[in-house]
Amino acid sequence: MEKKLSHLQQRREKTLLGGGEEKQQKQKEKGKKTARERLEQLLDPESFVEIGVFVQTDMEEASSLDIENPGEGVVTGYGTVNGKKVYVYAQDFTVAGGSLGERHAEKICRAMDLAAQSGAPLVGINDSGGARIQEGVHALNGYGEIFYRNTIYSGVIPQISVIMGPCAGGAVYSPALTDFVFMVEETGLMFITGPQVIKAVTGEEVTQEELGGALSHNQSSGVAHFMDENEDDCLERVKTLLDYLPPNNVEDPPPAEPEEPRLDREELVNLVPEGSNKGYDVRDIIKRVVDGSRFFEVQEKYAANAVVGFAHLGGQPVGVIGNQPSVMAGCLDIDSSDKISRFVRFCDSFHIPLVTFVDVPGYLPGVNQEWGGIIRHGAKLLYAYAEATVPQVTVILRKAYGGAYLAMNSRAMRADISLAWPTAEIAVMGPEGAVNIINRKEIENSGDPEKEKERLTSEYREKYANPYIAASRGWIDDVIDPRDTRYHLLRSLEAIYSKREKRLPRKHGNMPL
Repeated sequence: MEKKLSHLQQRREKTLLGGGEEKQQKQKEKGKKTARERLEQLLDPESFVEIGVFVQTDMEEASSLDIENPGEGVVTGYGTVNGKKVYVYAQDFTVAGGSLGERHAEKICRAMDLAAQSGAPLVGINDSGGARIQEGVHALNGYGEIFYRNTIYSGVIPQISVIMGPCAGGAVYSPALTDFVFMVEETGLMFITGPQVIKAVTGEEVTQEELGGALSHNQSSGVAHFMDENEDDCLERVKTLLDYLPPNNVEDPPPAEPEEPRLDREELVNLVPEGSNKGYDVRDIIKRVVDGSRFFEVQEKYAANAVVGFAHLGGQPVGVIGNQPSVMAGCLDIDSSDKISRFVRFCDSFHIPLVTFVDVPGYLPGVNQEWGGIIRHGAKLLYAYAEATVPQVTVILRKAYGGAYLAMNSRAMRADISLAWPTAEIAVMGPEGAVNIINRKEIENSGDPEKEKERLTSEYREKYANPYIAASRGWIDDVIDPRDTRYHLLRSLEAIYSKREKRLPRKHGNMPL
């Protein structure tokens, strides 16, 4: 027995060392932690339990200490994050460049299966050179098995991808199928084809960072949701995100201790400027309403004309959506429609109530938007809100014009509670545009066209766009003092939190993708 235990200890040490001290040192010189160090920081102390420790491709090496690829280049298991169970995998770049082979994929798939069966979130840390070329179609099939599980477990458990190294070729589709993607600046990379291939095929010259770095995917492509300067900050943000999420789709989101906002609610009266063309930051409103004035924003750099993220209201996690008047006047466009739609569908999958702040002048006009499919992308937003069955509260702050009013979770899209500030304007179009159409001849024939237009615009605003018209039909439940917004949100969510809604049976709808 002592001989066998000695062999076990040596084999375990060999496996834990991964690719060896020299390769681990090279990893650290690049500003990267080892796979096990990453898991150690993510998980609560001494909570990690590894599975598949001695998985090996070459069966002849199964009992030998001369192991070519210890652990097959990936560390898998489970542990806790702030006391809550989480399944994890972390690719080990020091072992065969973290390349994915058949056994590597099987380890990841087993962690995914156990996560789904036990109803726990999955966090995958990607740092890999791609498919293991020597294993050919076996490696490709491994990717397929992972993609399949990403898909069938979508909406069942939260899935989070963390890009802390290269993730290229077919490997990028697994993170793209998960709910949230984190990237580390300079070291995190994602692309289908690298710079060399692009130059050979198209003649374009681009660096790896420009092509698939954290900034590119957070700001331009929208593939990623978060970016951080270093791995420490990144893993801490992963922990924060998990605090807002339920472990699975049949359990409620975890409550926190209720806390009053730290910012003064009295300031809400003056945050929305007079005049529909003046901008302001909708986050200033959100932070004066939510617990502790803490707002965990998602995709901050992408489609900045819309704001989405998580917060607590009365201790309960909520998903918050808002138009951003300081960017493109808060217009909806292709990218913002996709951004909001995906966020709404995630929250709906995991019973996270939705709070929507509306200040939208309409859909962004332009040939590029029309040819890019704004009709189809805008329809996604209508579909996402109409499909959602979680508790939903909408607050109209100022502009709510045309189809964009409907798309931003109006009563017609089945918002449970619709509220409006006295500054709300609900109409087919903005007063200025409406007057130009309705009163064009009257303005042209007046002695002072500018003055007459101003008078008619003011008259239209008061007569046709004020919130009391919609309230008189029951499409707005109450017109409220801005300073009482938090109070009304708390009462509304309290009333509808236990809401359950049944729809007509179907396999699934056909979303306008």
